[in-house]
Amino acid sequence: MKEKSRGAALTIFAILLALMAISNFGKPFSHNPGVGFVFFGTRLSGLPNMIVATIFGIILAVYAYGIFAMRKFALPIGIFYAAYVIVNMPLFILKYHGSAVMQEHSWAYLIPYPFVAIGVSSGAAVLLYRRKADLG
Repeated sequence: MKEKSRGAALTIFAILLALMAISNFGKPFSHNPGVGFVFFGTRLSGLPNMIVATIFGIILAVYAYGIFAMRKFALPIGIFYAAYVIVNMPLFILKYHGSAVMQEHSWAYLIPYPFVAIGVSSGAAVLLYRRKADLG
């Protein structure tokens, strides 16, 4: 059976997701208290940050590999991750609205970030869904 090309968009999404996996693996080692994995709206620190950031780093690494290899298992991971990002983003904003946590970043970062985060996670899932017949 001839393998299908994943195309430029899925390749870019896979690279971005792999970079996010690397970022998650690095979060437990940051000396900046403002860096921590955000889990259901709460910025983690300490041992919970180490555990959850590593788990999500593994999930994203497997997801990126699944996209690169055009594997069927990438689609449910993509749907899960897109749903998680869509839920996580507003929970974070609601929890930290008006706090020092939100003031750590400029509006130039805060305004486009949700669009990029939701766009990448949902865009990859949508493209995989459209190409599900090509997944092996």
